[in-house]
This record gives sequence, structure tokens and C-alpha cells, in this order.
Amino acid sequence: MKSFAKFCVFCSLAAVAAVAFTLRAETPAPTPPPPPAMAFVTTPYTTSGPEQLMDIYTPKGAAGALPAVVYIHGGGWAAGSRSHQDGPADHFTKQGYVFCSIDYRFSDVAKYPAQIQDSKCAIRFLRANAAKYRIDPKRIGVWGDSAGGHLVALLGLTPKVKRLEGDGGWQKQSSAVAAVVDWYGPSDIRPEGLGVYTNPAGIDLITRLLGDPNNAKLAADASPITFVTKDAAPMLIMHGDKDSLVPVSQSQKLYDALHAAGADVTLKILPGAEHGGPQFVEPENVALIDAFFARMLKPGKK
Repeated sequence: MKSFAKFCVFCSLAAVAAVAFTLRAETPAPTPPPPPAMAFVTTPYTTSGPEQLMDIYTPKGAAGALPAVVYIHGGGWAAGSRSHQDGPADHFTKQGYVFCSIDYRFSDVAKYPAQIQDSKCAIRFLRANAAKYRIDPKRIGVWGDSAGGHLVALLGLTPKVKRLEGDGGWQKQSSAVAAVVDWYGPSDIRPEGLGVYTNPAGIDLITRLLGDPNNAKLAADASPITFVTKDAAPMLIMHGDKDSLVPVSQSQKLYDALHAAGADVTLKILPGAEHGGPQFVEPENVALIDAFFARMLKPGKK
């Protein structure tokens, strides 16, 4: 729990740093060795275009094909790293999950939809290489915070939207996921939805992501709210009611739409929480996440 809590504080700092564009280093520090209970590997997951990397942590001693949790980091689509995720990796591998963490192209390198295309390619890679990494391809869940929350929501909503798949590789595989945990991700960045963003930093990050925030078609393709159906992957959404970067109304709007459509969705609004922070890893909230993933990725297991 302590390592998971430290990770959440890192998420909060990363979000703040992304606004100032100071988090990103020219040469990221190498990922330290994982705890001995985990096997660890870093591998490219793209077969064309710019190489993108994934860290995979596998529980030692576990038998059979395992469920997987894939983490997509935040940072305003402009900063952050897959590395240094030993806290959540330890948390999830102890529960019998393969834990993965990915990098993706930032908005200064490629505009949207590059970010969701990379995320989808990562899921297809895991499905194509499921036997190698001891993953059950039918039990892949995703979790992300902020920009990562936005991307995991899109993963849960767009498994059949071919124009968002990209050409990074493994095209015969599905990018569908079985469960989504979305921490304070934007859900509507269409021109008509931007009025709720009162923090200029949030508007700036969205502008950098899209290139042209007034491109209505592109903005719709970048908005999870566009793709809501009853067939959405089960989703747990968590958001602080004091979030000054991504308004909590973004998660409320996505929840309301999914609920109205008949999808499996839960919303937990955290009183007093900002854009991340220790409230997200209070024991009851970690237990909520664990129970959600267990229900969706370990059916029949109590």
C-alpha cells in the first residue's frame, strides 16, 4: 500500500510538471530492478514508425495464463514515462496480475490520434504475444490517470473504430479491453465542450494535443463521450471534486452518458481531492479498484 501511495503522489507531481513542461528529461533515468517476486522485461511493442517501449512485470511462481493490467501514464499528453512503476507493479503482481506500463508519442512529436494509436498497438501486441508473457488475452484491463485516463477511456469505447487503430503493428489482433479504471481523464474536448475548462493550462494542453482545437471532427474523435454505447467496456471512473485542471464535470458527463446507454459504469467522486493526490490511494479507494479488476478480470474467483 505504501509503494502504491508513493506512486499516486508521483502522478500528482507529474500532472503539475506537465503543465509547466519541466518533468520531461532528455535522458530518462533507467528503470531500477524490480522486487525479487517479479520478473521484468522492457520490450518494443511497435513494428513500424517510432519505436515505443513497454515494461512488463510478471509474478514469479504463478501458473497458467494470467489477467493483465496495463497502466498508461498521465502528463498532459506531453510528459511522463512508463518507467519507475515498481509500486503499482508490486501491488498488482502480488494479486496474480501481469502488470504492464507503456510509453506513447507525445504531442510535440505527433498530434492526435497518435496517442490512442500507440495505446491500441500496445494492447494488440500483448494479445499477439499472450503466450510468451503468460497473459490471458481475454482478460486485459487498463488503468490511467489524467491524459492516461483519457486514453484508457478511449480504449474501452473504441475497439471497433478502425480509423483510430493506426499501423503500428499486430493488425490482426483486437485492441479491445475487458475493464477500464479512469482517473480524472478528460471526456469531452470538442469545441462546444471546452467552456468548462477554466484553467488556461488545460486548454493549452488540449490545443497542443489536437494542433487545432477548432477542428470539430478531430476533437470529436479525441473525445470519449463521442463513442459511448451500451457495449462499452466496464468502467470505474474516479475524480476529485476540487480538480483545477480537468473539471470533475468531465467524469460526471461520461458517467451519465454511459449509465443512460446501459453500460456497466461506476463513478466515485473524491471530496477535497485535486488533480491526483493521496485521496486516490486511501485504503477504501484501493479496495474499490482491486474489487473492480477482480470482478472483471477474475470471474468466478472470490
